[in-house]
Amino acid sequence: MPEDNKQGYVYILTNPSFKEDWVKIGKSSRPVDVRSKELDNTAVPLPFEIFATMQTSKYSEAEKAIHKQIDRLTDRRIRQNREFFNLEPALALEIMLDLARLSSDAVIMKYEKGVPRQLYPILESPKDVKKEEKTFRPPFDFSMVGLTVGDTVVFDALNLEVRVAGKNKVEYEGRIWSLSAFCGTYLPEKMQNHSGAYQGPKYFSYRGKTLWKIRLDKEKNEK
Repeated sequence: MPEDNKQGYVYILTNPSFKEDWVKIGKSSRPVDVRSKELDNTAVPLPFEIFATMQTSKYSEAEKAIHKQIDRLTDRRIRQNREFFNLEPALALEIMLDLARLSSDAVIMKYEKGVPRQLYPILESPKDVKKEEKTFRPPFDFSMVGLTVGDTVVFDALNLEVRVAGKNKVEYEGRIWSLSAFCGTYLPEKMQNHSGAYQGPKYFSYRGKTLWKIRLDKEKNEK
């Protein structure tokens, strides 16, 4: 391991002078607030803002894995060999969360108005966690609820029909989205949460039943 177990950070930065779906994703062996201040120079008109961080001893590997995952989606690098991406911050955070679950020491913080809040590992009181949610479940896949590419589901908050475009992706107005990223972008403000992370299957339905409920019913039947 290159870092010899020394903790470091992978960060997602935004900038008020950038487009809303532009982010900088990099790494630092020092606290991210120090790194973001170093980047505040004449090259950008406004200071960077921390959107989220992952602290882990494998920060170099994690940064490379995030970049690689984004590059697999499509050509989202604003310039090659640079750390700037044409990507919604919520989607970048989702990719970071997926990788964190593969690491034994990763801690992810989401920032709201400069104040960090721990997203992973989830800090909850046992009495606040429903029994059905304590059981480990693999990431959602449309095949789990009997749907395939081309089928139509409904985004309940706005009663929008979207098309299934992959094992865990939907298409709307010619653009491909993960369920959680779609929620982060299209949920009405009053329905949004502070973390910016959403359990997508709970916000989409098929034939009047949420994808989450369909999945739970199928799991119970299989048992």
